[in-house]
Amino acid sequence: MKITKRFGALTLALVTALSALTACGGKTTTDFTAGSGSLSGSSSGSSAQAKPMDLSQVTDPYLAVSGLAGDEVVARLGEADITAGHLLYWLSQVISSYLSQFGGQMTALPWDTEMTEGVTFAQYMLDQALDAAVLHCSIREMAKQDGLTPDPSVASELEAEYLDMVIQAEGDEEKVTHMFWATMLTKELLTTLNENSDLYNQLREKRFGEDSGHYPTDAEVNAYLNDIGRYRAKHILLATIDLDTQEPLDEAAIAQKRATADDLLSQLRAAEDPIALFDDLMRQYSEDTGLEANPEGYTTEKGKMVAPFEEAALALKNGEISGVVESDFGYHIILRLPMNPDEFRTDCVNDLFQKSLDQERERLGVEKTDAFGRIDAGDFWEKLQSLQSAVQAEQAG
Repeated sequence: MKITKRFGALTLALVTALSALTACGGKTTTDFTAGSGSLSGSSSGSSAQAKPMDLSQVTDPYLAVSGLAGDEVVARLGEADITAGHLLYWLSQVISSYLSQFGGQMTALPWDTEMTEGVTFAQYMLDQALDAAVLHCSIREMAKQDGLTPDPSVASELEAEYLDMVIQAEGDEEKVTHMFWATMLTKELLTTLNENSDLYNQLREKRFGEDSGHYPTDAEVNAYLNDIGRYRAKHILLATIDLDTQEPLDEAAIAQKRATADDLLSQLRAAEDPIALFDDLMRQYSEDTGLEANPEGYTTEKGKMVAPFEEAALALKNGEISGVVESDFGYHIILRLPMNPDEFRTDCVNDLFQKSLDQERERLGVEKTDAFGRIDAGDFWEKLQSLQSAVQAEQAG
């Protein structure tokens, strides 16, 4: 039979590790059904095409796919151990996340290709996995410092879900164990990951929550938004191209657009209430195709808008109106709008807490052991496909 229960797990890749930790409820889901999640990832073909591993010979899934026992120490954060089990879980998720960008179209991974000078794709994947494992270890260490322990309900709820899975497997606990293995998890590791999510939320609230004494003020939120280049603006666009074909208008039409832009700017400069007039003129003249969907302007960040627009908008203070700005789309008149700090306070809290985690990592220092250097990411991934293929066959049987 197939086990179709969605079971709680923490995150799916390093790129989502932090967002999952900050999500409501503190945990996300991993789908253990065949053909989903890591069970459908591939390097040289899907796991269904890989030669199945003999599950009867496997007692430690981490040893089977990497040659390292799950409890072997591969790195340390200060004096805290990071085991092969933790690292290989994250390695499987990082690789799966990379493959997901290609919608199943990638048939081989470039293990030996240099990502940066002297760092191959394989090493890059391993380092990304280590970063995720270190993040979780940092949470544990900070929680110890603050005298925090996981909410007991985390483990009890996971135990209840686990028992439900066993029931669905008609009492075959070994089959459930193998399902965990297919995503490089054990019941114990899954519990630890979700406890870390709970500790993350506890730490964030204690250090930067409303009653912490360090809850960011409006000024601090605005400074954070400035630092990351997030801003809000609306504009009047007089297009100098055909917005459907992207072809430029003729010279006479472009000259007329410029004259209209100059006239609108003159009206705004002479108005007693230029902001109110701006909205009137925008509704009347703007040719921005996104206006209907964004009548209150665009909330965006550096790198998202065309350079002339972005540079002009960021140079304005809240409530200021630009001159006529020319871009490849046409002539813009831009109004910089204030941001509502309440909408971004949680983002600011998360940023502050992430910085504290980074500082903890720097303080303690990360040291790789010899065992870390023995992990071959490509060989690991190939053997994981064989393990997953065996689990899929067991489900179908």
